[in-house]
Amino acid sequence: MSPDSPSRPSEQASSPSHAVLSDEATRPGAGKGTPGATGMGKQADALRMLRVSLSAVAGGMLIWLLGDVMMVIFASVLCAVVLHGLSALLVRHLRLSYAWALAVVVVAVISSMVLLVWNSGPSIANEVMRLQEALRQQETALRHTLQTSPTGQLIIKYLPSSLGNPQSGGESSLASLGSRLAGSMTGILGSAFGALGTILVVLIAGLYFAMSPTAYANGLLRLVPPPRRQHVRGLMLRAGRTLWAWVAGQSLDMLVVGTLSALGLWFIGVPLALALGVLAGLCNFIPYIGAIMGAVPALLIALSLGTRETVLVAALYATIQFLEGNLLAPVIQRHAVQMPPALTVLSQTLFGAILGFPGLILASPLTAVLLSILDGVTPALSEKDRL
Repeated sequence: MSPDSPSRPSEQASSPSHAVLSDEATRPGAGKGTPGATGMGKQADALRMLRVSLSAVAGGMLIWLLGDVMMVIFASVLCAVVLHGLSALLVRHLRLSYAWALAVVVVAVISSMVLLVWNSGPSIANEVMRLQEALRQQETALRHTLQTSPTGQLIIKYLPSSLGNPQSGGESSLASLGSRLAGSMTGILGSAFGALGTILVVLIAGLYFAMSPTAYANGLLRLVPPPRRQHVRGLMLRAGRTLWAWVAGQSLDMLVVGTLSALGLWFIGVPLALALGVLAGLCNFIPYIGAIMGAVPALLIALSLGTRETVLVAALYATIQFLEGNLLAPVIQRHAVQMPPALTVLSQTLFGAILGFPGLILASPLTAVLLSILDGVTPALSEKDRL
């Protein structure tokens, strides 16, 4: 077509729009979005940050005000997860109905606890009295050693109130050291009996949760707006699987530690080897810190037997924890829940400071659940975003 030929109507009709588009394309800032769209995007980001901040503040206030109640609820859920998981194993392997499997699990757990208390209860009372007498003898020997050595006299001089400077009345203070240590054990036992009511509530609520878990889960889902129910349902299932994996892995760890502790204490000749082994295994429910808590009673009883037994018990627990931390724990974490050690210790410190001893006990499973939920609501890092 020659340049002088008339253009088609379609071309004439489209030429104004082409002119407008080319004019818009040449304006400064073209392609970066209109000011209105940019402002709306900033407002949406600000509202999102505000919602997240308010949710964090509300969650912190809820934990601060209702922390004890929330710990009881979480402990009940943890108990229900254990009962449900064990019952599911019986259903899968023994072809029992869920109700019968749950009944078998409950009867087995109660029978084991009753047998342990029945066999070890009188011996524990006798060992407490024996330990009190041994502590008195140890403090007498310690006072004599300090008073007959130059180094001991120097210690007495600079620490008179706690180690028995005769000039400041510290001898009577040292004489009561064993009684104070034994009395602290009585206080611990009193606190334990005071917590029996809470433990009973946790066990009963956990049993009811395990009897009909779907009813309680569906009731909780009804509180969620319908568009979000599928997502929240997936998060609940994810948290339940994570909690069961953590419990299974930690239970295996507790079983190995408890068995090795009981066998080692029996070989050394420490009384109550079975009860102390069970206690060491139960304390290992709390990673890292529980190992120290489980070793203290065994060391105190070994102290009543002599220095040799005390050193052997300390070496036994140190060896068990070394093997557990370097051989057993990596294998369990590979098949269960992986939690960085620093995060575990920091979570125990945080929840212990906020919620007390219950927070310290439940810090690790609670952190595992929170991490699983966080993985479900946040996208994974791409390769270019990783450090």
